[in-house]
Amino acid sequence: MSAILGSGEHRYRVVDNWAKLPDGWQLTDVASVAVDSKDRVYVFNRGAHPMVVFDRDGNFLRSWGERLFSRAHGLHIDADDNLYCTDDGDHTVRKCTTDGKVLLTIGVPEKPAPFMSGDPFHRCTHTALSPKGEIYVSDGYGNARIHKFTPDGKLIKSWGAPGTDPGQFNIVHNIVADADGWVYVADRENHRVQVFDGDGKYETQWNNLHRPCALCCCGGIKNPTFVIGELGPAMPVNRKVPNLGPRLSIVDARGKRIARLSGEDGPGLASGKFLAPHGIALDSRGDMYVGEVGVTDWKTNFPDEDMPEVVRTTRCLQKLERVADVSRHRRISSDTPRDECPFSTR
Repeated sequence: MSAILGSGEHRYRVVDNWAKLPDGWQLTDVASVAVDSKDRVYVFNRGAHPMVVFDRDGNFLRSWGERLFSRAHGLHIDADDNLYCTDDGDHTVRKCTTDGKVLLTIGVPEKPAPFMSGDPFHRCTHTALSPKGEIYVSDGYGNARIHKFTPDGKLIKSWGAPGTDPGQFNIVHNIVADADGWVYVADRENHRVQVFDGDGKYETQWNNLHRPCALCCCGGIKNPTFVIGELGPAMPVNRKVPNLGPRLSIVDARGKRIARLSGEDGPGLASGKFLAPHGIALDSRGDMYVGEVGVTDWKTNFPDEDMPEVVRTTRCLQKLERVADVSRHRRISSDTPRDECPFSTR
């Protein structure tokens, strides 16, 4: 029986076995997910077919990106359905059409900047767009920087350094921007989300998180809401400690938690559990798609267990269907204006 997570207006039913892949295909790790204006779901993954596209019912539509991407990591979609694909394997960001035509490449494929030099890129992780279309890139594994580019890919400025102080990072893993231009950064191993203005001035930080990994800004223009994917423990000494994730947290624009989904009893394959939430997107109805890197994290989570084949096929992608609280809320439908939908990403 499918699990239901959350409470009140933040209730979700897990849609088990949602993705219908062609015979013999594997997604392996799903690094990130995006949803376009027609509710088509783009799954940026580390299998043989890096971009796999489904309709909202999980039916396979097409794939692309073969021989283009080295290692999928981040995916962002803009209001015109252009996809920004961050490849930490070859240190690039590529802006693509929904059928895979490359419109812009930032970075030089397979030529990383020196480790911790501050120059773009050394294993970049994700992108976000300012209200003016400027491109923010989190450069997080071999750097500790945020870079800001013009819409056509010219570097404007960079900020950040290794460390734990405000404005410093310890694996800058994800980034989003809201309609007012605020920039939110998942500072993963510092266990926080940092908030900056559009020019990189530190404003505040959100704490009480555990290894924030995925970050999704949603909830319309006036009152944005954020979904944060948190990883579980990475050390043997606290691997089995409860209440550390993996899980999803929903917070308001001040970082106050308003809901939490799963994570009390650690990772797992059962309905309602997570392995390693790494990318999150929502469709026009408020349904949530969660990409997980369960293959990469399997031995961290389960060092003494063989990995089931389902982890390589479809278990690294989950759909959570929003459940209406009919006694208090009207159901969100595809006819609801995007800026009124409480969990619209567009």
